[in-house]
Amino acid sequence: MNTYRVAIVGLGRMGSTIDEEVVGYPSITLPYSVAASCKASGRLELVAGSDLVAEKRRAFGEKWGVAALYEDYLQMIEAERPDMVAVCTKGVLHAEMGVAVAQAGVPMLYLEKAMACSMAESDAVRDACREHGTVFNTGVLRRFDNRYHAARALIAQGEIGKVSVAVHFARSNLLHGHVHSMDTLSYLLGDPKIARVRGELLPEDLAIENNRLDDDPVSRYHLEFDDGVEAWTIPAGHWEFEVVGSEGAIRSRNNGVGWELRKVEPGRGVRPSVEAATFPEVEPRSAVVECLEDLVAAHESGEPSLGNVEVTHHVTEACFAVAESHRRHGARVSPSEVDRDLYIFHV
Repeated sequence: MNTYRVAIVGLGRMGSTIDEEVVGYPSITLPYSVAASCKASGRLELVAGSDLVAEKRRAFGEKWGVAALYEDYLQMIEAERPDMVAVCTKGVLHAEMGVAVAQAGVPMLYLEKAMACSMAESDAVRDACREHGTVFNTGVLRRFDNRYHAARALIAQGEIGKVSVAVHFARSNLLHGHVHSMDTLSYLLGDPKIARVRGELLPEDLAIENNRLDDDPVSRYHLEFDDGVEAWTIPAGHWEFEVVGSEGAIRSRNNGVGWELRKVEPGRGVRPSVEAATFPEVEPRSAVVECLEDLVAAHESGEPSLGNVEVTHHVTEACFAVAESHRRHGARVSPSEVDRDLYIFHV
């Protein structure tokens, strides 16, 4: 079984230290940082790290036993020739670095979310990955959480009948938060195309000036998928999802820690009753390990990765369509109609 060399750009939280913050948080299965996940995987070897801050480089090297430390990530790639690069920097750098990693010929790219601050940047990342054959996943990690895999399998098997509606619950900002909610809704539904988006930014009178927002806005949205399913985000609750079908519903609880399956039981009175059914027991696994090993599986098989660049680009486009709809006073917007230069800063 082959192993693959991994280098990390950005040696802060997601790259190295976030596990210490989330110990005991039940919705997260450790390891969670990219470095810790590489150490836990039998398929990955952590070989190098890059950061502009010398202290972060020193701490990373001591923590993970890595000697190959660089200020310049392109020098790192040239010298170390990694098979996979994980870009764990701030959002404003994601697209620039993602394009450069692909152009450098790195076979596998993990790019933190959101993939870009504009659709022009997102287009550039997608095109670079296409051109250079770079296998791509991003840090929308519910897609790689096996508890959500179990829910998607039940939906695909028809356990809740024909799906009509999906809902996300939580107040969240657009690119740092709703890129997760939209991606998870899309994943649970089998990744159908998003045909139209209607949304608004908060506060409701927020103006997009000079085609730019310098703060990632809180937002809400309504999605219409091309298979007729509709989805909403409700700005309340604690990161939960519900998918409703003709024969029942599936709902996550407490950010995916618990799950409920309810199914229609006919013959109980005038109207059928919806009663609790058994959701399969799932032993949680690290979503980050799953994400990185999914890159390896896609690289070896030639099949698309689970969060491939086409899927990620489409969900990102739908996020920007929320802002586009807002400035069109709530009009329905096709993701392809988004102004490619509309810029939204996010951390």
